[in-house]
Amino acid sequence: MTDAKDINTEFAEICAPAPSSSLLTAVQMQAGPAIDPLKRLFLYSADEWEGFIEEWASVCLKSKYQKVQRFTGANDKGIDIAGFVDNGLLMGVWDNYQCKHYNHALHPTDAWPEIGKILWYSFKKHYKAPRDYFFVAPRGAGTTLSQFLGNPDALRAELKKVWDKACRDKITNTGSVSLSDDFAAYVEQFPFSIFKSKPIREILEQHKETPYFVARFGGGIPPRPKPGAPPEQIDAAESGYVAELLAAYADHTKKPIPNIAELKKWNKLEHHFRRQREAFYHAESLRVFVRDKVEPGTFESLQDQIYHGVVDTCDAEHADGYERVVAVTGVAQNLPVDAHPLAPSTFVLDKHGICHQLANAERLKWTR
Repeated sequence: MTDAKDINTEFAEICAPAPSSSLLTAVQMQAGPAIDPLKRLFLYSADEWEGFIEEWASVCLKSKYQKVQRFTGANDKGIDIAGFVDNGLLMGVWDNYQCKHYNHALHPTDAWPEIGKILWYSFKKHYKAPRDYFFVAPRGAGTTLSQFLGNPDALRAELKKVWDKACRDKITNTGSVSLSDDFAAYVEQFPFSIFKSKPIREILEQHKETPYFVARFGGGIPPRPKPGAPPEQIDAAESGYVAELLAAYADHTKKPIPNIAELKKWNKLEHHFRRQREAFYHAESLRVFVRDKVEPGTFESLQDQIYHGVVDTCDAEHADGYERVVAVTGVAQNLPVDAHPLAPSTFVLDKHGICHQLANAERLKWTR
């Protein structure tokens, strides 16, 4: 018999969780802990999974293929994502990426009907057999299927053995497909070495280098390097905003200022011009830094946000062009951009410099 004292020793006292050893950020407070990209993929629907693989193939494999196409619908004939090497498309050299999103690693039973479709429809000349055929699944291929994929002769032999049960009635909706006669001879000589599994970690590592990774999986943008100083000589890319500034300075002094050298006559304007160049190159460094890290148009949307924040100030009455520049850049550097995805990488000088990018694009003008 167990007495009360013995029973009590079996239970641990309830205690509050130990405090975290790291500081909680506002982002973590709102979104919770970071989720491993692979675990995010586990939560995708089958359609979202195909969309992700199409995105990966289109962006990461663009040097490998002339065109990537996604086949949807019930009559896809065993093709999910096709990468075309030449203009022959399905009658040329192409690879197939067969997307499977299950709650388990792929079993041979998941693969047999898909392999059967490729065999049958290429035999019937609906398309040439693909150069390579990859099963792509978030949990990969299971041990048994991987062993078959690593041994083409064993894969062929096992498929023939299970054909009537696993494939015969799962190839088309119009009837059974018997493994006999000319079709059996075709299967016998078919290169089963084309059937492979694509490791999901390899796909993720490649996708991580694209501008679409952060939008899908979060994690933010890496730390931004310190921008360099503007070059001594005015670059051709600066001609637009530099001309606008010189016109603004001339409007302020009421004297012609045809070139940069003339600014030496006005110490305040010369120093102002140097700061504007620094701001322009600061904004340019941000544009170049995020170019391959976020989706196309993201930096341009930041420029739009700055534009809409300052355009009324630009259109207002000012004593002269110089005063308009000062007023507009002053408003710009105080604009909140917290809701923009580039906010963590955007500094005051960037917002200031974006005004000159907008002047370069003739969206802002300093003189009337």
